[in-house]
Parts: sequence; structure tokens; C-alpha cells
Amino acid sequence: MQIEKDHVVTLHYTVKTSDGDVIDSSREAEPLAFLQGSHFMIEGIEEALFGKKKGDIFALDLDPDKAYGQRHDDLVQEVPSAMFEGMDVEVGMSFRATTDDGEQSVIIIDKTDDTVTVDGNHPLSGMSLAFNIEVVDVREATEDEIAHGHVHADGGCGHSH
Repeated sequence: MQIEKDHVVTLHYTVKTSDGDVIDSSREAEPLAFLQGSHFMIEGIEEALFGKKKGDIFALDLDPDKAYGQRHDDLVQEVPSAMFEGMDVEVGMSFRATTDDGEQSVIIIDKTDDTVTVDGNHPLSGMSLAFNIEVVDVREATEDEIAHGHVHADGGCGHSH
């Protein structure tokens, strides 16, 4: 069965920087399952998976535009420490922040007594990435999975919609 929109794809992956440093891998864990076409995966991987089938193994080099996007300097902001009152914030912590454009993940990249610098860019934005992918399984999604926009484990998805 070839991968098409609304198929459940299960895969193993390894992602490296353009210098060859491993950033993440599923090889020592369970493979990743997702609904193809749901935008769960980055654009370049979803595009490359169309037409692949169970057992296919391939390498994929992605520029930032097909991976996690370009970095945007305006997503780095210095905010008053008072915004984090009662919280023990440290560099490297991530939070969900409410912005004019909705919820956004931010990472604390610096702090002083008076300010906290947050970065709303994805940590891998601006980077070209190299992926090694193995398609472990492909199946048609159920009607519920398509309606909910994600893969359900045996017995359902574990939450109400």
C-alpha cells in the first residue's frame, strides 16, 4: 500500500544537523505513528512520504523552509521578570505564551533580575536538516481518526472530542 493522504504512517527516523550531529532518533524507542496530511509532520517529510510504502528506507535533506522554518528575530523578546512572578524560571525552560496570534511555545534564553528573554522560534528553525527514515507500516485511517485528525491507539484515542 502506497502512502496517501489520510493513511496512518508508522516510521522510524533519525535527524541530524548538516554537520552530522544527531539531534533526535526514534530508533531506541517506539516508532512514530501519525496521520499523513494532518500537518503533524514537517512539510518536507510529509511531501517525501507520498507514494512510499512499508519497508522503504530513504534519506532526506531539508532546507529550513521545508523543515522548521526560518528564524525570525522579532520572535525574540525581552519581557519584565514580573511576568513570571511566583515562578522559578531558568534558561532553557519552555512555556506556552498567549500572543496576539494565539498560543505559542517560547523558550527562555536569558534572564536577569529585571528581565527574561524569550524566543518564540522553534529550536531547529533556520537549520538545514538531514533525515534517515524507515517506513515501518502503512494502513488506511479509520473514519474516527480522519474526523479527529490524529491516530488512535487500540481502544480509541484516550480523550473526548
